[in-house]
Amino acid sequence: MHPTSFAISLAALVLIATISLAANRRFQHLTRLPMQWGLTGQVTWTAPRRLALAFVPPIAVIVLLAALRAGAPPPLTALMALALIASHLAHLWLVRRTAR
Repeated sequence: MHPTSFAISLAALVLIATISLAANRRFQHLTRLPMQWGLTGQVTWTAPRRLALAFVPPIAVIVLLAALRAGAPPPLTALMALALIASHLAHLWLVRRTAR
């Protein structure tokens, strides 16, 4: 395990958890959040807000832990962490856009 990869993973996990906590406060007026959209832009299914926001952090833990155990070099770990963060932010952007 590369120490730098561990630090990158830890920072990404803290950021993802912080984003989820902030989104929970931001979307507290919604009981359910959209989870998937069809090709027409219509929401195809939703999940309870807290469950929806608690979904990404455990996935990030699993993915980044697997990368650490496999000995992924820091650039690859950073790329994976950025992809996880970006996908979480993209989902929240879509939720905000749909909630308007």
